[in-house]
Amino acid sequence: MGVKEEVEKRRTFGIISHPDAGKTTLTEKLLLFGGAIQSAGAVKNNKIKKSATSDFMEIEKQRGISVATSVMAFNYGGKQINILDTPGHKDFAEDTFRTLTAVDSVILVVDVASGVEAQTERLMEVCRMRKTPVIIFVNKMDREGKESFDLLDELEDKLEIKVRPLTWPIGMGDRFKGVYNLYEQNLNLFAGNKTGISSDVVPISDLADSQLEEMIGDEAAEELREEVEMIEGVYDPFDRESYLAGDVAPVFFGSAMNNFGVKELLDAFCRISPSPRGRETDVRMVEPADPKFSGFVFKIHANLDPKHRDRIAFLRVVSGVFERNTFYNHIRLDKKMKFPNPTSFMAQDKSVIDAAYPGDVIGLYDSGNFKIGDTLSQGEKFMFKGIPNFSPELFMELENQDPLKSKQLDKGIRQLMDEGVAQMFIQQPGSRKIIGTVGQLQFEVINYRLEHEYGAKCRFVPRNYTKACWITTDNDDQLTAFKRAKTNNVAVDKDDNLVFLAETSFLLTMAEQDYPDITFHQTSEFLLEA
Repeated sequence: MGVKEEVEKRRTFGIISHPDAGKTTLTEKLLLFGGAIQSAGAVKNNKIKKSATSDFMEIEKQRGISVATSVMAFNYGGKQINILDTPGHKDFAEDTFRTLTAVDSVILVVDVASGVEAQTERLMEVCRMRKTPVIIFVNKMDREGKESFDLLDELEDKLEIKVRPLTWPIGMGDRFKGVYNLYEQNLNLFAGNKTGISSDVVPISDLADSQLEEMIGDEAAEELREEVEMIEGVYDPFDRESYLAGDVAPVFFGSAMNNFGVKELLDAFCRISPSPRGRETDVRMVEPADPKFSGFVFKIHANLDPKHRDRIAFLRVVSGVFERNTFYNHIRLDKKMKFPNPTSFMAQDKSVIDAAYPGDVIGLYDSGNFKIGDTLSQGEKFMFKGIPNFSPELFMELENQDPLKSKQLDKGIRQLMDEGVAQMFIQQPGSRKIIGTVGQLQFEVINYRLEHEYGAKCRFVPRNYTKACWITTDNDDQLTAFKRAKTNNVAVDKDDNLVFLAETSFLLTMAEQDYPDITFHQTSEFLLEA
């Protein structure tokens, strides 16, 4: 099979949602329908022994939430499906934003009872900005929630995107009987089977067919007919090109926990979702059909397997073919590297691969050469754009609780910073380490991982900064004056870039006025343009 055919086979997408919408459960059921796993383990509470396939870090298993992006691949319907399951918790939004740079489309999970929540809106904003095609899955239809038409209006209003139902629920809560597939014109009735697959598919091209009453009862049949008639009257016919342009979001209804509506979602996804797309660099647009290999690192994870202390860089292949044991250019370091054991993923299970194609996400064993945003290529020098760090919102100083474990603490915190878990700013004198995050939970995760993966104990002491801005200037005299005046507020990040830690927005504004030749950057995107 040629490269073009391999590219057309691939579907690389992310699953995003507000916490507790059922994103990780949906991921598992997609894997179940795809035959990648035989049974699903529900994430319910701290006591449950079996935890979700995609939640592999110990702290995730204890809390029942996802705090790191998982990568999983399986084959279904002649396609190779690459799923990136992202953290839902807002404290880990930055990891999710970076993951969205590595996918070609998104499935957005919405809880039927909660509807659109703040984190959902924020994630959708990123998708709109990137024109990423979005499919919406309304989950937990086996529970009481918002009326379907009201929810569609809310989706359009709050997510600022047109919607088009492709399946429609029959009832809700205790009355939920299944879904009618508007796209394929069939009725799927599901048993409430939480771990295996159980379905009864009835082709019904004409809803006036009397067998509808036999299957779901008179009242439900009449209600379904009326609602489908309304859908066809109110919403435009589904147009794939509008979906691919990010202008309309197809909507599916179901219950991931009970396997309702998941197969319809997966089948339609394989038919309508985009094959791998190109990416912008600082030089030109790179397309999947370009003959030479290129790719970028969007995530780094240390201790994926705590027994082996491995560190893996997750690389999205953008163009050409990645081949094992072949030398490629590491653009930032300007050196050639080859990789004897590139891996593909099934959550924490890894297998060595010989080749990877555009759309694939592979793991590269890394001894510290990679940072998030790094580019590998087969000769041409360019850097992929759009993978920045954002200014943190919470700042705490890291204090060592065990002087005998200083080396372990230093190694651990630097590796976690390379992963993008948080950002570190070092102040002199004394090499004081200020850790910046977007949420409190990140500090708990760092503390937990430092102790359990590196054997280092620490505590975090709050510092009254509100914003970190990277600073650049061509005026050396003004920079010297600034550093002298703001000694207690100047630091360097882990890559030795100068940073101003502002205590208030007012003080940041004053600094911008007092030092007009200094530019204060609120994301690190400028580093790619330097």
